[in-house]
Amino acid sequence: MSLGDGTRVGMGPAIAVEPKSGRFESLEQAVVNGGGRVAPLNEAEALIWADPAVPHQLPDSLRGHDGLRWVALPFAGIEPYVGYLDHGRVWTCARGVYARPVAEHALMLGLAGLRGLSTYARVASWSAPEGHNLIDGRVTIFGAGGIAEELLKLLEGFNCTTTVVRRRPTPMAGADRTVAFEDRIDALAGADLVVLALALTPETESIMSEAEFAAMADHGWLVNVARGGHVDNEALLAALDAGSIGGACLDVTEPEPLPDGHRLWSHPRVMITPHVGNTPEMGIPLLASHIERNVALFAAETELEGQVDVDAGY
Repeated sequence: MSLGDGTRVGMGPAIAVEPKSGRFESLEQAVVNGGGRVAPLNEAEALIWADPAVPHQLPDSLRGHDGLRWVALPFAGIEPYVGYLDHGRVWTCARGVYARPVAEHALMLGLAGLRGLSTYARVASWSAPEGHNLIDGRVTIFGAGGIAEELLKLLEGFNCTTTVVRRRPTPMAGADRTVAFEDRIDALAGADLVVLALALTPETESIMSEAEFAAMADHGWLVNVARGGHVDNEALLAALDAGSIGGACLDVTEPEPLPDGHRLWSHPRVMITPHVGNTPEMGIPLLASHIERNVALFAAETELEGQVDVDAGY
């Protein structure tokens, strides 16, 4: 058997790549490069779920295929798949795979907000100066995964004081301080930049609400590259209208896509990008490399990268 480009399929573990699409030939090639064999579902030991746009189709692919020992999901955030998780097989996600481009996007948004781009991009004549430095500033990051790791590296040159907010206050390399979620109000005080880069769970839904915005500096900017559900939109708009925060840069929204005419589109202190912290052009090669590594680990019966905690849901 061979792929469409004539590449011979290996003789390692049988792995299905579903749903079938010409867009994801690189993932089939990754299976081969990792020492696996691309196989139909009824022969497969593992399933690479290739298309994040159709999570609702996954149960049909799992049904009747009890031989699947590993299911690989395509994104770090797995909210659409949480209801399908089980303890009968290993589940992995792309945790950390897209961290570098997303961290870069977060830094770009943060700088744009602090330096007044939301104002300058909207005016049609020479305007008054505004803005704050990130250099020597204070940055609070919610989440301690790959995006936070990469963002902390990018921030080193800015000489920032950094605080990471996570489930448990376990120290994180590169952060000046690490605190638990319950201490987030203190961590927000005086922050020039607040970056959301954490998983969406019942514990973190609307984690940025009225009390959190009240704790921020009046010039501080919120950057969300995680999930829209982390932010209470009404509380955000109230804080923006009151001038109690500087503004918000949102790469993700709730709902998503954000409907035309929503107040967030027109608010002068809001900048929105359409969930492009990681684009398909950036992401598919990174995902392919991740799949290749995990196929090799699966063939070697070794622990896989990005394993999902089924009970925690991420």
